[in-house]
Amino acid sequence: MPDVTAIIPVHNRWDLTARLLDDLRTQSSALKEILIVDNASTDGTAQKATALGARVIALTENTGFAHAVNIGVRSAETEFVLIVNNDVRLPGDWLETLLRSTTLGGWFTAGKLLNRSRPNEIDGTFDLISRGGCAWRANHGSVDGPAQANPMQMDFPSFTAGLFRRSLFDRIGYLEESFESYLEDVDFGLRCVEAGLWGLYVPQAVGIHEGSATLGAWHPETARRLARNQLWIVARHFPRLSWPVLVSQLLFIALGFRKGAGWAVLKGKFQGLAQFGRMRRKGTHVPLDFLARHDREIAQLQGTPARDLFWRLYFKLT
Repeated sequence: MPDVTAIIPVHNRWDLTARLLDDLRTQSSALKEILIVDNASTDGTAQKATALGARVIALTENTGFAHAVNIGVRSAETEFVLIVNNDVRLPGDWLETLLRSTTLGGWFTAGKLLNRSRPNEIDGTFDLISRGGCAWRANHGSVDGPAQANPMQMDFPSFTAGLFRRSLFDRIGYLEESFESYLEDVDFGLRCVEAGLWGLYVPQAVGIHEGSATLGAWHPETARRLARNQLWIVARHFPRLSWPVLVSQLLFIALGFRKGAGWAVLKGKFQGLAQFGRMRRKGTHVPLDFLARHDREIAQLQGTPARDLFWRLYFKLT
């Protein structure tokens, strides 16, 4: 098996990190190194992780997920890097299963994540991006079953728990650090698509994901960054603005108010618009037929009518 460095970006929640370290140390395919990039934790994470044998890069301030991952990848010297959030649990054969799949080709690979609080429910498999600029974790909220058991080629790598060829970052660059956290992996995936690079979804590698364990799904800071970064995804990768983009962004604002984070979402949208021109990339953008295909995949997986109100309204209006 090729050598792998595990990279874990963290900010507090030592309880989660300790569990993940246990999981990584007991993998049937041994890791070359476990590297923790500590975003200025205040709960003793750096000292405790060092005592357990991990290499720690301790940052003096919380610079965000993207910057922490980039530091970790630049420090890795192995053929593969495993990037994993500390709110994930991994069974003992998880890494070995993904490594076996790398013989089939592809630049990255990821498995299936189940919901920690509802173990028979899928938290996510791989990401899809709509014509409106909003991303969705494929099969999120679906009951796990045979329909999600088939390996397949995927467009977007998962940075929740994914295995990457280290050379991929030399090919297309690192995570966009201005995103801080949220959708930086979708931005990275779209750059993979634009470069013609692909990966594999391997559902036999099953993990458990708690999800938004650090801030919470609709914490104002989470909502602000998501709202801003959606517009930056459009600026960086979409060939033009469109009716689906307008519909999607307005629906996300409405969803934010419904979840009690409306003002944070509005702040994020204003920030995204203010920097839209600066974030616009010249040259390659994803083709419209690619976005249309992802729209169709979201619609198919959501069902008829769409299971989630957001997507039901989006498809009705677009």
